[in-house]
Amino acid sequence: MDNPDTRQFRKSTSAGTGGPGAPAQAGIIGMGLAAVMTIALAQGSWEWFAAYIGVTLLAVIFSAYRLPPWTPGLRSAYTQNLVAYSLVVGLCVAITLAPMLQRSAWLFPMPGTRSDCREMGRYESLQTEAALADLAGRDGAALAFARESQRHVATADCLAATTTRWLPLYGLGAAVLAGLGTWSVGRTRALRQAEPATRTPRRG
Repeated sequence: MDNPDTRQFRKSTSAGTGGPGAPAQAGIIGMGLAAVMTIALAQGSWEWFAAYIGVTLLAVIFSAYRLPPWTPGLRSAYTQNLVAYSLVVGLCVAITLAPMLQRSAWLFPMPGTRSDCREMGRYESLQTEAALADLAGRDGAALAFARESQRHVATADCLAATTTRWLPLYGLGAAVLAGLGTWSVGRTRALRQAEPATRTPRRG
């Protein structure tokens, strides 16, 4: 005879997989991936709008996406959905953190890199001054503005490039944490629901 826990898990699986909501949930994951990849492949500095988009995508995924009921086994539909869900959450978290990582030394120290990027900014500033040297005698304020603007852009681009190289590590860490937390909650909930089936009254 089947174990009561096994029967309970089979019922949960049959009730939680497929159905009319599956295409919609796949669409939500696809939307999140498309938006994140569009931002990730964009050139230039990480702007705060990326954090806004990341938070919005996380809110959509958390509110609209539902994993199937927990079932044991690495090849189960639950595990496959959990892996995809966790990776997308990790991507969204990485995109959300990217502007802060680029700008905050306490959050993302990057030893040596920040000072090197500042030197790169100074170099670009000097190049701008050399290219616009004829403005020095006519409009010193415009020349100073051009130098500062170019220095800021060069420094930000350098920091953004380094941040992008490290983002996969932050995204993977967030995906692992999201996956472990979701798996633990789903397992606990499934076992609690299976307990009444194992406590059948004895007939004497």
